[in-house]
Order: sequence, then C-alpha cells, then structure tokens
Amino acid sequence: MRKLLDFLVRKRHWFLFILLEVVSLMLVYQNNAYQRNIMFSSANVITGHIASVSGYVSSYLNLREINRELLERNGELEMELLELQDQLDMMRADTVTFSGFAPDSTEHFPYSFVMANVVNNSVTHLSNYITVNRGRKDGVEPDMGVVSERGVVGIVSTVSDHFAVVIPLLNPKFRLSCKVLGSSYFGTLSWNGRNARFANLDELPRHVEFEKGDTIVTSGYSAVFPAGIIVGKVVDFEKQHDDNFYSLEVELATDFQALNNVRIIKNYRQAEQKNIEQEAKRND
Repeated sequence: MRKLLDFLVRKRHWFLFILLEVVSLMLVYQNNAYQRNIMFSSANVITGHIASVSGYVSSYLNLREINRELLERNGELEMELLELQDQLDMMRADTVTFSGFAPDSTEHFPYSFVMANVVNNSVTHLSNYITVNRGRKDGVEPDMGVVSERGVVGIVSTVSDHFAVVIPLLNPKFRLSCKVLGSSYFGTLSWNGRNARFANLDELPRHVEFEKGDTIVTSGYSAVFPAGIIVGKVVDFEKQHDDNFYSLEVELATDFQALNNVRIIKNYRQAEQKNIEQEAKRND
C-alpha cells in the first residue's frame, strides 16, 4: 500500500493533467455544437468499425456450426431423393403388370445416416485407410457404407466405441457394384493403385450404351449402398481381352485428398438380407 501511495504522489502531476484534459473536453462537448457533432460522428464511426469487426469474428467462429448444419441437411435431402427414386422405380416396375398399383404408404425407406469427421486419412499407399470419429456408441457397425457430399467413399471395416476405420475406394480390397446412370447393366469398380482420382469399372457388357462424361452410380445390388449414389464419371474406355466386356476408366467424384466430412449409411434391413443370403448359400 505504501508503494502505491508513493507512486501516486510521484505521478500526481500527470494525474492532474489527465483530469484537467477530461474536464476540458467535457466543457467543449457541452458548450460547442460543432465540436459535439464532430465527436458524435467520430464515435459513431469507431463504434461502427468495432461492430463490423465483431460481426466478422462472430461469423467466422460460427462457420463450423453452420457447415455442420449444411452437411446434415444435404445428407437428409440426399436420402429423401434416394427414397423418391426408389418409390418411382417401384411404381414403374409394377405399372407394367398392373396399372392400378398404388404404393404402400406404410413402407419406410430403410436407410438413414450418421455424420462423422475424418481424423486420419491416407491416399499415397497401395492399401489406404480412413479413420472417422464415430463408433459403436454412435450406432456404427462394420459393413456400413460411407459417402461424402460428392459421392461414395468406402465401407466401414473395424469399429471401436468412438472410432471406425473405413476401407475407401482407394484400396484394392474394396470392390463396388456400379452401373452407368440410366442403364440396368452393372460391372465391378476397383482402384488401379496408381492415381487417387481414378478407378476402373470392369465386366460391363459390351452392348451397354454410354459415352464419355456419363455418370457412374451404385447399382444397389448389395446390402451396403442404396442404388443411385454417384461414384464418378466416364473419362475413357476400352474392350477387355475377350471382347465381350468393356473396361471403363472412371474419374471419382470424391476428392480423397480433401476429405473432411463423411456420412455413414445405416441400412436397417442389412442384417436380414445378409442372413437370408447366407442361408441360401448353405442350402446349395
């Protein structure tokens, strides 16, 4: 306390000067309209700049939350689109045999999704893997499909309580049943191990009509992915050795080198489908 008093005594001239300056400014502000307007305008400008900077900072800090909400909404819209496409395909198929068909309103689309962030990713190895921050406690199980906002990513391989390892398209172990959009004929997509932007779609029947630039989508012939999810586009093609099939070079829709957010697809009928398929194999 003594040191504080000594400091105030030593600097009393400065404190007196500051006090007189404040009193002078107050008198000028109160008794002169011109100076009062200038000071008021300056204060408004400074306040405006502070508010603007504060708004920019707040907007930047909220970008993560806004981005998460947009990704969730995009996922919901994609699932709604796939559901509508599924219903439309059912109506087209049944209309051939019975024009009075009406879809069952109690039939539910058996897919939903879980949002996840990529916490580890590799694209330069022969066998690449992705780790995401969702696991068993979030409802994630092995053999679930994984997609990004652009297209297919891969399939869940291993799960812990809070994390999951995904086998991506950039792994020779992963093979995906795909077709040209608008066609019913399918082939098998696999990575060639060279370029992270391209994969090969093999065993596509020779009589399938397509052109460069056509979209490649999932066929739906599995319990993992619904039909119609974008995989990539055709950039080149050639005939295979027996001339009965095409081999297509596909530019992948997902940019694995910039992958940050993914959606893990839940198929509520996956276990039922796998069980009945395994039972059929045992009976052969």
